[in-house]
Amino acid sequence: MHIKVDEDLPPIVAQRLENEGYSANTVVQQGMGGWKDHALWQVVRADKHFLLTADKGFADIRHYPPGTHAGILLLRPKEDGIRPLLSLLEAVLARIDLRQLQQTVSVASPQGLRIRHIRK
Repeated sequence: MHIKVDEDLPPIVAQRLENEGYSANTVVQQGMGGWKDHALWQVVRADKHFLLTADKGFADIRHYPPGTHAGILLLRPKEDGIRPLLSLLEAVLARIDLRQLQQTVSVASPQGLRIRHIRK
């Protein structure tokens, strides 16, 4: 599983994922910083990468239906800043193996993890 970390998350997120044994790169590392969501999504989907983001637009299942991509995890902390994002990521990693979120659109918040699966 390869995870693409969106530019709205600090680079330390990719480092943390690597420490957990995931393959992760940031959008900026790959020269895609500043790209429009549509263009970024085309590359993420074509490369079959899981997207980790704080951009709530990616949680819209009408545009990103579960099962049509490798997966999306949206981090939605209550507060702005790096610490709340990292704390939320730590809570998710303590709870679940991100491989379980493949082909889903999932939203992590301080209230919990909401997972949208493929509709049957």
